[in-house]
Parts: sequence; structure tokens; C-alpha cells
Amino acid sequence: MAEDRTKRQFRFCIDRGGTFTDVYAEVPGEPSWRTVKLLSVDPANYDDACREGIRRVLEDVTGEKISRTGKLPTDRIDWIRMGTTVATNALLERKGERTALCITKGFKDLLEIGNQARPKIFDLTVAKPSNLYEEVIEADERVVPALKGVPQREGANVVEGISGEMVEIVKPLDQDSLKPALQGLVDRGIRSLAVVFLHSHVYPDHEQAVAQLAETLGFEQVSISSALVAMVRAVPRGFTATVDAYLTPVIRLYLSGFLSGFDEGLKDVAVSFMQSDGGLTPEHRFSGHKAILSGPAGGVVGFARTTFGMETNQPIIGFDMGGTSTDVSRYDGSYEQVLETQTAGVIIQAPQLAINTVAAGGGSILKFQAGTFKVGPDSVSAHPGPVCYRKGGQLAVTDANLLLGRVIPDYFPYIFGPHENEPLDLEGTRKAFEVLAPTINSYRREQDSQSKEMSVEQIALGFLDVANEAMCRPIRQLTEMKGYETGKHSLACFGGAGPQHACAIARALGMREVIIHRYCGILSAYGMGLADVVEEAQEPYAAVYGPDSLAEAQKRAAKLADAAKQQLRIQGFKEDDIRAEMLLNLRYEGTDTAMMIREPEDSSGDFAAGFLKQFRQEYGFELQRKAILISDVRVHATGITNILRPVVLDKAKDDPQAEGRKHQVYFGSGWRSTSVYLLEKLLWGHTIPGPAVIMNGNSTILVEPDCKATITKYGNVHIEIAATQSPESEGKKSIVKVDVIQLSIFNNRFMGIAEQMGRTLQRTSISTNIKERLDFSCALFSPDGGLVANAPHVPVHLGAMSSTVRWQLQHWGKNLKEGDVLVTNHPAAGGSHLPDITVITPVFKEKELIFFVASRGHHAEIGGITPGSMPPFSKAIWEEGAAIKAFKLVEGGAFQEDGIISILTAETRNTEEEGIENSGHAVPGTRRVEDNLSDLKAQVAANQRGIVLIGELIEQYSLEVVQAYMHHVQANAEEAVREMLKSMAHHAVSQSPHAKHGDFVVLEAEDYMDDGSTIHLKLTIDGVKGEADFDFEGTSPEVHSNWNAPEAVTAAAIIYCLRCLVDVDIPLNQGCLAPVSIHIPEGCFLSPSDRAAVVGGNVLTSQRITDVVLTAFQACACSQGCMNNLTFGDATFGYYETIAGGSGAGPTWDGTSGVQCHMTNTRMTDPEIFEQRYPVLLHRFGLREDSGGAGSHKGGDGVIRDIEFRQPVTVSILSERRVHAPRGLAGGKDGARGQNYLLKTDGRRLYLGGKNTVHVKAGERLQILTPGGGGWGSPNP
Repeated sequence: MAEDRTKRQFRFCIDRGGTFTDVYAEVPGEPSWRTVKLLSVDPANYDDACREGIRRVLEDVTGEKISRTGKLPTDRIDWIRMGTTVATNALLERKGERTALCITKGFKDLLEIGNQARPKIFDLTVAKPSNLYEEVIEADERVVPALKGVPQREGANVVEGISGEMVEIVKPLDQDSLKPALQGLVDRGIRSLAVVFLHSHVYPDHEQAVAQLAETLGFEQVSISSALVAMVRAVPRGFTATVDAYLTPVIRLYLSGFLSGFDEGLKDVAVSFMQSDGGLTPEHRFSGHKAILSGPAGGVVGFARTTFGMETNQPIIGFDMGGTSTDVSRYDGSYEQVLETQTAGVIIQAPQLAINTVAAGGGSILKFQAGTFKVGPDSVSAHPGPVCYRKGGQLAVTDANLLLGRVIPDYFPYIFGPHENEPLDLEGTRKAFEVLAPTINSYRREQDSQSKEMSVEQIALGFLDVANEAMCRPIRQLTEMKGYETGKHSLACFGGAGPQHACAIARALGMREVIIHRYCGILSAYGMGLADVVEEAQEPYAAVYGPDSLAEAQKRAAKLADAAKQQLRIQGFKEDDIRAEMLLNLRYEGTDTAMMIREPEDSSGDFAAGFLKQFRQEYGFELQRKAILISDVRVHATGITNILRPVVLDKAKDDPQAEGRKHQVYFGSGWRSTSVYLLEKLLWGHTIPGPAVIMNGNSTILVEPDCKATITKYGNVHIEIAATQSPESEGKKSIVKVDVIQLSIFNNRFMGIAEQMGRTLQRTSISTNIKERLDFSCALFSPDGGLVANAPHVPVHLGAMSSTVRWQLQHWGKNLKEGDVLVTNHPAAGGSHLPDITVITPVFKEKELIFFVASRGHHAEIGGITPGSMPPFSKAIWEEGAAIKAFKLVEGGAFQEDGIISILTAETRNTEEEGIENSGHAVPGTRRVEDNLSDLKAQVAANQRGIVLIGELIEQYSLEVVQAYMHHVQANAEEAVREMLKSMAHHAVSQSPHAKHGDFVVLEAEDYMDDGSTIHLKLTIDGVKGEADFDFEGTSPEVHSNWNAPEAVTAAAIIYCLRCLVDVDIPLNQGCLAPVSIHIPEGCFLSPSDRAAVVGGNVLTSQRITDVVLTAFQACACSQGCMNNLTFGDATFGYYETIAGGSGAGPTWDGTSGVQCHMTNTRMTDPEIFEQRYPVLLHRFGLREDSGGAGSHKGGDGVIRDIEFRQPVTVSILSERRVHAPRGLAGGKDGARGQNYLLKTDGRRLYLGGKNTVHVKAGERLQILTPGGGGWGSPNP
């Protein structure tokens, strides 16, 4: 007999956060709901916060005493839905299960190397998160794609994979050798195993066999990558498997503890958990890799389901501001998902809601540093918390809100102090700001003796302005990088701190309405009750999109849908409540940018139309003559719940009644007498003009002046934001003298503009170098060509573009006009090397030049004597490709396509000198002009994006103010560098007293290129003024080869080193070089003639300059000192990569292994993409053990890259540190030199030297052993 569930009238929605746990419950009687907020960890009072919340609700509603220590009764509970940060916290704190990794032989270090990019390019320590796995074992097995047109090995075992692609089983799985290795892990107490084999997404048999073997040996958790996410790219798939193996046991342990606190009737209660994709799953199917966004996903569902179509028809931005961070997301009728994100240094490949996170929240620490206001990224956390928590904490955003009256202690729980019975400490907070104020005011007087004292209120408001700008940046990124206009959205604000900032955020973004849910403080918990149960199923399917392949995809989708629906039926869903949606992962041929496209609503089945529409929306164009490829088939099945329903309020008949007394709240114009309202007393239709405070439980809703709040039908708060700016905002426009608050905001805005230019370039380009390897930079400049902000993409571009802009400004003079766009790549015109093409757009207002924007991107082909335009043996620039000193790419608004094609494709030859090798021989122009044109147009588009954004800034603040702050931010950076130079001078004298010469400190360093060419630096620091002279007298003459480096490259290396040495986050701009003079002897290889070959200067010599500068400063040992440039191809394709090595150790840190160092930070192509796209077999990609220099701190190890070519190609290697090793420092030993070998099919191993071009045959292998980093300090005996 079926159970009568009418007695089960309690339904619980719970969000267990890092600090607080929120509970929303539907209960019998009136009111029909309850909410509870309690600390997530409070061992003195309860074992589990979620269970305690349930107990309190049951006890309160039933009136029955329920023991805290006994098992909770379940006979009245219908269901429990939860989101939890247990998995996220375990990942962040590295407190998961002991885990081992089983991976294809030759790739044991693959996940440690990752994409080889370092997380923070100015961090000399190259700090990377620790690995999740404790041990690695390699499985002797190998599968590779059977590529069309590539000859198969004799007797090759070729089979069809599950995607329809053919694969060759080069080596069957050797289980006999694997079994004792797995048994050894078990014997050492490791019970969790992650398995990732190359191409297992196509051929999963080997992984499945290992899983069966491991389970028989006693492993309790086995996560195989092909079962979790059957998609190409081994690195993210491997990380995902590792995360799952690492976290799932933690989740199981937590669930076991949580569930054990209920009586045996729990089996009849539906217990489910929120996944990262916004769907619920039964507790027994909740796993680690889908749990990372469990809590935030509830908030997204909450705001989406309660606002869109109910409170507004505009697209919505969700703004969830918590204690340590703020999450932003977007909803426009469907959930926006991504298939790959990075959390805590780990790439996770699984369907997840698109949530952007910024490290700014109520607990973000407030600091005055380097002349600017800083908010975050560090947080005070729950303990000790802000100053106002009475635990000895630091000033935080919450303190600023408290001081300004935006948090009212009377309405906050009295839970502070030693006896947890005191209110928030307003007096202590004021005293803390009073301690900080003299430092700020003293600094301001030093800058301007006429400046007025800032009050503590003005300081606190300044910090809030800076915090708000930091939180606006991810919102702009989320909307504008996908082609949406930010201002045409509504802001749905929730989280504990969010409603205090809602009006300011919306106004800054040009939004006109804010919606704050009545349960804004617990909306993530409420969202659990609105979510559907979701079952996902996916499998790879590789085919060219067309009628036949679509039919096959639909056939596969039908099978996946049947399986997903069956899972929902098992959970009790009826057929009418089940929906299944088909999606295809589509991409253009030759690109890696895949998009998951939903089944068309019109039942046409035309996925291609959806793909083209979304591609145009995000990227602004279509790729002509490119086939659309299917990569994956996915089914999204949902069990519709319709559980929580909104309650309609009574209509208001009278005006809203404020609470007894008004409170003082501080705004830009000063203190304002402000009424306080309780949301629980407000009715549908009540209207409240700002300024006002609406208390919603513990959450404060601030209605700013010029705004108006209205209570909606469902009890939510709708705030209209005035179109005109308030007087306090207008007042900002008069600020031309430097203001420390506005300085922080403009630093953020300028850098945000450069970053958005970069995203536009990445989105609209088609080349692998720009779109995937991120080999580009974008920047904006003042009217004199001085750098204002340079988004830190590739360090070798830093500061170098300023020389380019100034050269063009001088060259064109008054011939620059509105509608012109310039293009250049010549080293003599401030360029680096020819593949780096710079596009510059001058911007005018009323015929006056007001600023420049520019973008520089590495074009994979620009002509020259070898494909890929990176020739190892070029002797003159005309051998390296098309060289452009000055050309108007766009003139008067018209794109000069014929002109640029003529320049790029023209053959070059030597006509100026005799005796040069190949003299008179014609060298071809670019071999891929269509790609060049596409990327040049993308650079123009990126510049235009920058122009629009600066235009918005000018509209907000005026041209006078914006131009003033272009110079103010440069002055701020200059001051930070001066202080660093003073500090370095003092440090140098303390280490080497003989270096002091009066007020000056003189340091010298010297290093060599592999041909013996010397780079000599005499560094003179004025320790009083904070100035430095970099004198390269003694550097060798121009070389008859290609590692000559234009002066701009030296400037870039110096600005990079200075930025690394400044121990604060300052903007990258011209001010960094203001206290610096650079003297380079004309005619040396750091200042070569305009005929010199320079292709290696940018990628090799730049690294040596960096080593020399950092050695002079005694900052760290030498890093690998090379980019290890590899190109290969034939008449039909070309490929280019730079390869990681070891970073140098420092006085307090070991070097990092297998990472891009100093002047580059480009990514490595994933092994599966590498083998799928190109005729290669990668035998090994791993660390070169013990190649780092010994020392008290060891240098990082280089890597070994072993590539077999499956068809004849031309291979070029351009590398350094093959003769002179990366030096150790302070007694540390040198890192190992690099080595390049060619393995012939007859067994010979040929040494290629550092620079070579070879024509290889099928079956021959290239082995590249990159250098290690130098050690620091004498090795321990």
C-alpha cells in the first residue's frame, strides 16, 4: 500500500556556506514558512549545521522538544534539498582524500605542467596550487587518432571509437605490469584513484579495464575520465577525474555523517543535492566534480526563477555578494552554462552554470597602499572578521558600511564580544578608520599642499566606491564579452552584503532597475526549492555537420535520452513531468572554439542556424568557407518539480510606515536623515523614495538618493535607478587634481578597458596563436603616446608598444586624421619582431587627438624563408617576412584591403648589401594572407571596443578628467617604482657594502648568448631619489644572425623586471619607466640596424636581458632563459609552439618546474588536440628530473618533449641555453643546459644544437630537453 504523504508537510531548502548555513522551510500552519541562519561550524553547540537548522524548525513549529544529540524524527519530512560548499572548501584547503593518478606512460607530469602558463605573470616565486594526487603511476598503453592522409604503420591495429573516429591501438594495456603498481598504492593506504588515458574519450576500453582491476584490488573510489566527461583535451579531463577522485570520498563522508543523524525513516525522505549545472541529483549520485558550484548554483536558480518573467522581462544579471567574494551570472530565459572552468588552480570540465567570481565581498580587507585605495583580494574571513566583530580583525568593507550608517547595529544580532552578547562595534570601527586617516591625509598633502583633510566618512565611502568598481568589472566581462549591452539588463541583487551596494552598482553600469528578493539573504537556499532534478548524458561524436550526420546525432541522442529519463523514473518522476533536450557541441573546422547548441524550439532541427547565430552574437562575424563540425552529443533531461510557489501579498491601502526614529546615513553629499522600514510590514504597491533603508531580517537594503523602491506583488523590492546622476556623482566631474579614491577607480577602469580589448581580440580572431595560445596584448595610451594601461597578456609586449605608438606619432604628424588606423611591425619603428603586428588607432574629438588604443598579436605566418616565419638561420630582416614601418590599414574609415594584401604577399629580396647569404634570392611573402586579414580585422575591432569604452568613461567624467587621470596613474606607478628602487638600494648595500658610492649604488651583471655574445649591464641606483640608470655599455655588436633585439625589447624586459620587484599591485604604464634611464650603445645587438635579423631577439634575447637585470638586483637565480621555439609543417599546414622550462629559485623559494618563464606566458596545445590536428605522436611530455640547479632552494626542472612525426615535414628549432647554463645565485648551482636531438629511424641520435632546420621523415623523432632554473644558496651538505 502506497504511503500517505499528506502527513509529510515539512520541506527543507538548505544552503551550507563557508560561514553561514541558511535554511528555508515550508511548514504546516501560518505562517507557512520559516527561515533560519546559523553558523556553519559551531562545535560547541551542534555537530552539523544543516541538521541543527532542521531540528530548530521542527521544534518551533510542532512545539515538541527535540534533542540536539538524538536522531531527528523524519515522519513529517517530505524532502530535503541542499547545496553545500563542503567540496569547494576541501579543494581550496587541499583537504580531500588521499588520491593517486594513473595516466598513459610518458605523461606522469602532464597535470603538473597543465597548460604551462604561470598563474600570475609578475610573481617571481611562480606560486602554483599543489597537486591533488599524492602519487602517479604510468600505464603502458597507447592509442592515437588514425588520421586521414597519414600513412598507417605496417600491421596497425585500427578500430572505430565511440565517436565514430578511427583510432590506432599502438600499445594494448599491459595489466600485468600495472597490477603490482596499483597494489602498492593500496598497501600504502591510498584508496582513491583517478584514471586518464590519452584519447580515452574516443576509446574508453583501457580506462574501463583499469577501473575493474582497481576495484578488485580494494580501491573505494575510482574516477575514470571518459565516464565523467567524454570530451577531447586530456588536461582538463584529467583534472576533472582527479577532482572527482579527490572530493567524492569527502562528500560521501559528509553525507554519511549528515544522514546518520536522522532516524531510520529517512529512506522515505527525498534527499537531493544541488549540482554545479543548476540541477538537483539524489544524494547517492552526488559526486565531487559536479559539486564545486553547489551553493552558488542555488542562488542563480533562485534569482532566475523569481525575477525573469515575473518581475521583469529584461535579461537579468545576478549579483551575489557574500563575505569573501561576489558571484555574478546572467539569465535571459535559459541558464547560461560553460563546459570548463578553473577553481583553486584546477581545470574542471563539466557542465556548469556560467558564474564569474571576483575577490571582493563584505570581508574584503581595506588598505591604503602605494598611494591608492585597495579593496581585497585578501579577506578577513569569519574569524577574526572585520573590526566590528570585536575579535581583533582588520578593516573590511563591512566596517565601511557600518561607519556610514548602511549597517545599523540595532537590527543586527547581538552575538559579538567575549560573551557573544554585544552589538557590532561602531566605536571600534571608527577608531580604526581614525588610525588610518592620518596616513592617507599625510600622503595627500605630500602630493598637493592645498588638499583638504579627508574625514573618516569620506575615506570609508572612497573604499566603497573602489569596491563597487571592482565588482562592476566581472559584470561588464560577463555581458560585453558575449556581445550584450550591460545597461540593458536588470540587476538581481542578493547575498548578505549585496543589497547595500545595489543602487551604486546599477548606476555605475547604466542599469535602470534593481530587483531584490524578499529572501535575498537566503536566496541560494530558496533556489534549491525552485530547481529541477537533472540528469545529463553525453558522448563524443565526430562528423561534419550535415543531414546524414545530424540524423546519426539524433539517433545517438535518443539512446542517451532514454537512459536519462529512466534515471528520473527511478526517482519517482511521472512521464508528464520529464523533459529531455538534445544539444550538439559544434565548432568551425580548424578551430577549438566549440559551442553547445540547444535543439531549436521551432522543431526544425537546424542546429547550424543556432550555431551561426550564437557565433555572430559572441564573435561578431562568421567564418566563410569553413565547415561546421560536430564534436559531442549531449542530452539534458529534467524532472519538473514545481514545489515552491510565490506568495502574493495583500495590496497596500495606506502609505508605508517608517520605524520610530530616523537614522543618519552618509552619502557623497554628506550625512542624510534616512527613514528605516521593515520589509515584513510592507505590502504590495508601497512606494519608498530614497534615501531610505529597508531592513529585511539581517540584510540591509539601501535605497540611495534619486532612487525609488516599490514593493511588488510577491513581496520583492523593485528599485528604479534615476537616469540622471546624483549631485554627488556630478561632483566627481570637477576632479582634475589627483584624488586617491578616483585614482584607484581609474586604475581599475583603464585596466578593465585594456582587458576587454583583449577579450574582443581573442573572440574575433581565428588564429590559434591569438585565440588559444593568447599571444597578444592590448593597451591604451595618452595623446603623447605614453602607456596608460597594458593588460598583462604577454610580458615581452609590456611597455614596448609605447615606442611603436610614439614612432608612428612622429612619422605621421599632422597627417593623422579621424578614421585612420595604422599598422606596423618593423623593429626600427618600435616593433619587436615581424610576426608581432601592431594595429594602432588614434582617437580624435573635435579634430583634436585625445588618445590612442593599440593591439599587438603574433601572426602565425608573415612570410620569410621558412613556414611559420620563425627561421633559425635568418641573417637579415628581409629573410624574415613582410616588414611594415608605416601603413594606414584603414584610411578615412575605409579598410585598405588591396594595399595590405600587396604588402603582406610581396616577395622580398636583398637589394642593399652584397655578401649576405642567399643575396638576391626572392623570399616569399605570407603564405596565409586570409588568416592575416582576419586577425588584422580582429585587432581593428579590439581597438574600436577600447574607443567605445573610453568614450563611455569620458561621457561619465569629462575628457578633461579622463586625460588628467591618464597622467595621474602614470605618476602613481612612477612613485611605486621609485620607492622600490630606494628599497633595493638599501638592500643591496646591506648585502654588499662595497656597492655603495655616495648616494649611489652600483651593481653589475653579465651573461652570454650561446654564440658568446655578451650582455653587460651596469646598474646605478640613486637611493635618495629612487632613480636607476641601466647602462648596457660593453654589450657585443650586432650579430650576423637573428637574435638581435630592438631597443623596445630591452625596455619591455626592464619594465617587466621592475614590475616583478614592486611588491604591490600597480598598473602597468609609462610611469614605471619614468625614474629609469636606459643607455644602449648604438650598433650593439640590443640596438641593431634596421636591416638586422631580429626574429630571435624577441623570444631568446629578451629572456637573457631579464636574467641579467634580475641578477644585478640579486632578486633570483636565472630561469631557463629561453622560449624553446618549435615550428614544423609543409605546404599544407604549419604549427608553432613555445615550450616551458624551469624557473629560477630565490632567497625564500624553490624554482617551479615545467612553466613558462619571464617574458612569455603562452599556453601549450593539449596533447589530444596536438595529435588530432597534426601528423604527430607525442611519446613524452614530462619534467626533466634533476635539471634544476641545486641549492638551499632548488631551481625548477625543465621538461622533455618527445615528438614522432607521422609524415615528412620541415622542422625548425630556435632555442638558447644550449651552451651557457642558467646560472645559480648566492652559491646556488647552475640549471642544466637544454638539448635538442633528432632520432633517426636507423637508430642514430643526432644532436641538433640550439638552432636548426631539418627535413624529417615519417617515423623520425624530435626530442627537446629544456633548461632547468638556477639554484639559490649553497646546497645543504
